[in-house]
This record gives sequence, structure tokens and C-alpha cells, in this order.
Amino acid sequence: MDMLINGTAAPAADETWIEVTNPATGECIDRVPRGSKEEVNAAVEAADAAFGEWSKKTTRDRGLILYRAAELIRRDHKALAALLTREQGKPIRESTDEVRGCANIFEYYASIAGLPAGETVTLGKAGDCLVTRVPLGVCAAIIPWNMPVLIMGWKVGPAILAGNTLVLKPASTTPLTNLRIAGLMQEAGLPQGVLNVVTGPGETTGAALVQHPRVKKISFTGDCATGHRIREMTKDHLKVLTLELGGSDPMIVMADADIPKAIEGALRGRFYNAGQICTAVKRLYLHEKIAEEFMRLLTAKAESLTVGNGLSPGTDMGPLNSAEQLGRINSVVSETIGRDEGVIRTGGYPLTGSGYSKGFFYKPTLITDVAPDAALLTNEIFGPVLPVVTVPDLGAAIREANRSKYGLGASVWTKDISTVKRVYDEVNAGIIWVNRHLIVPPEVPFGGTNESGVGRENGSKALDSYTQSKTMYLGW
Repeated sequence: MDMLINGTAAPAADETWIEVTNPATGECIDRVPRGSKEEVNAAVEAADAAFGEWSKKTTRDRGLILYRAAELIRRDHKALAALLTREQGKPIRESTDEVRGCANIFEYYASIAGLPAGETVTLGKAGDCLVTRVPLGVCAAIIPWNMPVLIMGWKVGPAILAGNTLVLKPASTTPLTNLRIAGLMQEAGLPQGVLNVVTGPGETTGAALVQHPRVKKISFTGDCATGHRIREMTKDHLKVLTLELGGSDPMIVMADADIPKAIEGALRGRFYNAGQICTAVKRLYLHEKIAEEFMRLLTAKAESLTVGNGLSPGTDMGPLNSAEQLGRINSVVSETIGRDEGVIRTGGYPLTGSGYSKGFFYKPTLITDVAPDAALLTNEIFGPVLPVVTVPDLGAAIREANRSKYGLGASVWTKDISTVKRVYDEVNAGIIWVNRHLIVPPEVPFGGTNESGVGRENGSKALDSYTQSKTMYLGW
């Protein structure tokens, strides 16, 4: 699997390679080049050279290519999903959902290609103004390993529909499906140089891309510390930034909630993709009237989950993506228990033995009686561990929900519209779900507040972040 530059395979001779490991087995399944500053420069040059012709195409023509790419992704979805599971670890049904989700995103942006992208301003005797939206130029997208295909769609779709060219850097542990989809986009008719993929570590390849003077915009999804470094590295270049930096989403369950539905929501919201989602349920707040029964039922459901290789039939939860992720989760749980900051209700340990010895598996974990300042509540825990807190009323739940430095998503489970309105008004989050959690359709703007980042992805407004206004003043 070679790196794609300007639509062709980059030479592999004398390069250092990055091995891609199956997190369920520990085996190397492929390798990709460790891109250097020279590869980044070549990719940006290719994107810059392609920008003139691509930006002159109509949005309809660009949308048609996105639509054809969606068709090809659907044609190959089984092979793409299997590849995604092998490199990322998630169960095959989740990979299938993600691959189809990428096709949905491309179809959505193709469908809005004809929307007007400007306005006229009438100034009477002073004249008239025509305001249009024009593309920025060469953009960069840096995507994470947890949802690499979906997030590729989030960034590629609006960027190229708006007339930009793009250099994309996938995560080093999950580059393979991104490369395959880039190839399908070329098969769909995307001209050479419009989309370029460079593989390599963030500290070298990513940094070179972020600091490149010809890159006009950077869209990054990842951890908070890296987001701050990107902001610091670009402070002298006036680049447009979209930073999605994760979250610690609270789920608030009130006494009048549909309990079976809320239990399923908590289960899926925390253990989907082994909890490795920025909008996963990361803190569960239960009203004291229903807390005991809720936990009894939730514990039974969590203990019944089948953990295993994502390609095996019947697997509910796959492994963590890497040994490093497994170590982080095991460490934070051990520290929590060692400090008497919580009580394990179920789980709390890596899975070993037959079927698990070479993979990065962790038992689905519920922890109750969590101390207010425990790391489980104050940090973003990127794995299958759910801290549970009992609250006496809605006011207490809102106060606890807002104690986090993040503000990405939150959910409330209730039948009372006044409760919904209060949560919407008072909880710091970019998206509030009501009686559901986790779902983000391509039509819906997505992004957070506080340390969860800046900017929005998805929806028609995402096109604004890939364009700038240009005004023609007509003096009659």
C-alpha cells in the first residue's frame, strides 16, 4: 500500500515504513511510508497546481464526482469495512455503518451543490453589491484513528465541493482504508492533485503540513493538547482553523425517563467502538429515584457483551486500537481504585487468555461512587469505562455536567419538555441529544465549546469554513 501523491504511487525505495497492526491479533497487516517534509511539500505543490482548474469547475460538476465516489464506496463497502476492522478493531457491523456513513456524507454534499453561495445587497443611490463565496486554496485535513472513514468524509466532502484542493494526513495506525477511498475518488473522476494523502507521524509529517505556508486552512480532529500545539504553530500564519478536540459527554437520566431505552442508550453510547468516540457517553448521571434499578439492569447488559475480534460473528465490542490505548485505560482505572475514588461494579481489567492474548482487549467497565474530582470525570477517558454518579435533582445534574473543561455533546433522558429546555439552555455543549445519544447525521452541524475546540463540521454551514466572501461593488 503506497502513499498517494498527485494521484500516483510515491516511490517507496529507501524510505522508512510504518507498520499497521491488527489490534485484535497484534499482527502486522500492511505498512505505509513514513512521510517526510519533502513528501509534504510535494503533496502541497500538487494540490496548489490543481487548484486553478478545480476551483473553476461548477459546484454541480464537483458534486457529481462526490456522488460517483459514494456509488463506488457502496459498491466496495464489504471489502472496505473488512479492511477498516482489521486496522482499527471495531466490529464489522460498526465498520459497515461507518463506510456507508462516508458515502452518505458525499451524497449529502453532492445534493446541496446547487445551493446559492452568495447574496446581493441593494444600496439605493449608492449602488449595489454582489457578495460571493470563493474557495480558500490548498487545505489540510488531519484525521484520527477512531472514526477514520467517517471523519475523512466530514472533511473531504465540503472542502472539495467548495472548490479547494486538499492534503489529508491519516492516523498512523489506520491509514489503509483512507488510502483505498482516496483511490476510489480518483476512479470517480477526481482530477490528479485535488486530493493528496501523505502518511506519517503527527510530530513530523503533521507538523510540516500544519506549518506549510501555502496551506490556507487546517481541519484537525484529535486530542486537546495537539489542538493547542497546532494553534501555537499557526499563530504567525493567519490560517483558518477548525479544531475538534474531543469531549467528556454527560448523559443525564431523570426519574421519568424511559428506563429500558435509556439503558440501551448508555450501553451503546459508551461501548460502541470500545468507547473510542469523542461524543461517547463518558459520564452517566442518574436521578437517585431510579439509580439502583438502573444500575442493576445496566450491569447485567454490560456483562452480557461479547468482546472479541471484530471480524468474528456475534462480537459486540472489539479491542482498543493500540497497546498504548490499553495501557492508558488500565492505568486510569487502577489509579481510580487505588485512590478510593470509585467502586468497580463490573469489569476493570484487560482480557487475557484464549482469544485475547495477542490483542488489546479490555472488559466493559462500570464504576460507581466516583469522587467528584476523579480523573474519570475530569479527563476524557477514551475507552470502555463508564463512571456513574447519583444526583438528587436536575440542578445537581446540570452543575456536575458543567464541571468538565469540555463542551462537545450531552444528552438528557426525560419525558418533561421543561427539563429538556433547561438542559438545552444551561448545559455547555455544542449538541444536546434528547432521549438518544451519539448520532450525528451529515446534515447536522457538529462541534463543541470550551476545550472541545473551535468551528463546526457537517451541514451546509461547513462550506462557509472552506470559503471566504468576495464583494463586487457596483456604482451605477
